[in-house]
Amino acid sequence: MHMDGDVAVSLWCEEVEDEQSREQGRTHQGDVLRASPPLLRAAWDPTVSGQRVVQRLLHVEERYTPSALYVALVQREPARREELAKWALEVCCECGCDEAVFPLSVSLMDRFLSASLSLPVSPYCLVAGCVLIASKLAECDNVSADTLCAAAEYDFTPSTLREMERVVLATLRWDTAAVTPQDFLPHFLSSVEQQRGGRGGDSGEEEDDEELLSTLRRHSDTLAAMCVCDSRFLGAPPSLVAAASLNCALRGLSSSRGHRDPAQLTFLRDQLAELCHTDPLVLESYSDMIECGLRQRLNSGIQQRHADKDEDVEDERAGTPTDMRDIDF
Repeated sequence: MHMDGDVAVSLWCEEVEDEQSREQGRTHQGDVLRASPPLLRAAWDPTVSGQRVVQRLLHVEERYTPSALYVALVQREPARREELAKWALEVCCECGCDEAVFPLSVSLMDRFLSASLSLPVSPYCLVAGCVLIASKLAECDNVSADTLCAAAEYDFTPSTLREMERVVLATLRWDTAAVTPQDFLPHFLSSVEQQRGGRGGDSGEEEDDEELLSTLRRHSDTLAAMCVCDSRFLGAPPSLVAAASLNCALRGLSSSRGHRDPAQLTFLRDQLAELCHTDPLVLESYSDMIECGLRQRLNSGIQQRHADKDEDVEDERAGTPTDMRDIDF
């Protein structure tokens, strides 16, 4: 496209089709009624990154923090809130939602409960309504109300879910585009990439760096999602949670690859602390909290598997014939 003054302006939007989009776009062989188009995702634009964007996110994130009273009440009895957050995570995973849907839905739930300070008659309907709103904001092809009702085993009807959606929107005054840790992670990763890219190196090192950044993104997303479920991080700034998740992922990958460089890890930690305007020791403390929470979840998962295995063994024993001498007539 050309404008006056012979200034060339390109309006081309470069979109890439990833493997997940191709899988979603494929139709079954017998399905000839409707062919769903593949979902396209815009490539990462470096011009929308940088200190200016991070500063804007830091300024906006304060507006979406739950009240101190709600945080205190939940942290006193966190079981119910963590149960609802875990169910939201399960629903988002089963429905194949975008990674941004889950933290946004939990943020909507926390802000609604922070305003009302009471659970509705059907708490899972509230969670499903928040997932529905978040999916409409973050995805092109949002989750349907029928799918969410099926995920809840039809504990509520689609009409009830849509009514809950209107209640949440009215309570939040339609201010639903909250800032989450996933909003900060791409910018923090871009900063880490720039710091690592300044070292130079051959093509083999560049491929290793690309693989490392991809792994860092996956691990950081996982750790940030874990923090969303953990009520100990409720009320913490999303920027701090994102920076601590990335710092924790950096420490874990450096240790697992056998080339842990304390000086480089300290330098990257200080850079992340500067980006999110916090003290490096505070960032280090939150990183330790994330590692502690990760170990607790891994240990609880191992114990649960052992308990399930012991239960299977007991069931097998109960099904074996009993020795006649053990029966008291």
